[in-house]
Order: sequence, then structure tokens, then C-alpha cells
Amino acid sequence: MSKPLILVTNDDGIDSPGLAALASALDPLGELLIVAPAEQQSNLGRSRSQTGGYDGCIARAQVVHDRRSWAAFSVNSTPALAVEYGIHELADRQPDLVVSGISYGENLGPVVTASGTVGAALEAAEQGIRALAISLEISSDDYFRLDRQIDFGTAAFFGKLFARRTLRQAWPPDVDVLKIEVPRLATRETSWVVTRQDRAPYYRAVTDLRADP
Repeated sequence: MSKPLILVTNDDGIDSPGLAALASALDPLGELLIVAPAEQQSNLGRSRSQTGGYDGCIARAQVVHDRRSWAAFSVNSTPALAVEYGIHELADRQPDLVVSGISYGENLGPVVTASGTVGAALEAAEQGIRALAISLEISSDDYFRLDRQIDFGTAAFFGKLFARRTLRQAWPPDVDVLKIEVPRLATRETSWVVTRQDRAPYYRAVTDLRADP
């Protein structure tokens, strides 16, 4: 019997250490198909735009973590469309699971509608594929710089934990995406809880003072 096919993606781009850490954690669970945007695509939500320079070009890539490497594909597209290209052009069968992450920075409250990490998972869910979105709280406010000093070990551990459970167990009928938020100071021993999505605004808009709008 063939191994489960796991499509691994993100919104931080193919070179993100978070993507590499996630691939390393998920490798024992099945066959990996790594398909991610060629460049940083945070805050694009579930955009499926094919304008603005997105030509859908697919290129071969390598994802490296702890001296191990995996063949991968980078796509000049939004995160959601990277999932579509992965499912319809690159996969030899429908994936059993799509895992998006590990995101630089948490995705809490209504901001999930802007999150490319969550958007990629929702795109898979519409195709009837179980999906996880994994985000790690970071101390820096610069979510767009791929800080290679960040430790994704704990987030990768929980990504593997819930991916394994997802592959083995039935989901409730009203679940589309399982969103996993890992606190910055969490450890592998930190307890976890299933909860509702918060509605409190998470980001505050700040406008620049200007003489002429």
C-alpha cells in the first residue's frame, strides 16, 4: 500500500526555514510533495490572482534542513494558487493531507482572513482535502524577513503530532481546516487545547500623516 501523500506549502516562500523544518518533521509520515510560492507572499489570504506578475511558472527547487534535503517546486503564484498547481499539475494522485506553514508569526482573530498560511489551507479544504495551517508566534515585528535564528522545533513537533492524528482519525463533519497556533515560549511538553476562533481585532491600523491625500 502506498504511503499517504502530504502536500507541504506555505506563504513565506520556498526558502523559508519554517517550511524546511515542517518538511523534516512530516517526512516519516508519508510521501512529501513540497510546493510553495517562489517569493514571500504573506498577507495575501486566499487570493487566486493571476495578475500582478504571477505567471504560474513552476521551477524545481531543494528544501534543506539539518543536512537533509527534499526535492521541491517553487511557483510564481499566491499561496492558494501554489496549492492548486500542486494538486492539479504536480501530484500523481489527490493528496491525503495539505499542511501549510510553519508561518513566521501568529495568525489570530479575524486576521486569519488575510493570512496566506490559512488561505493555502482553505484552498485545499475546498478541494475536499484535509488541511492544517501552522503558525509560530515570534518576538520580532518583522514577519517578512526570514530570520534564521528562530527555532521552529516545537512548532514542527506539534505539526507532526496533529498531522499524524489527522491521517489516522476521522474529522468532525463541520471541520474544514485545523489551525495550529504555537506560542513563542511553548515547549513539546506544553499542553494544548481546542478552542473557538477569537473575534477580537489583532492588528491596529496606523496611518501616516500627509499633507495631500
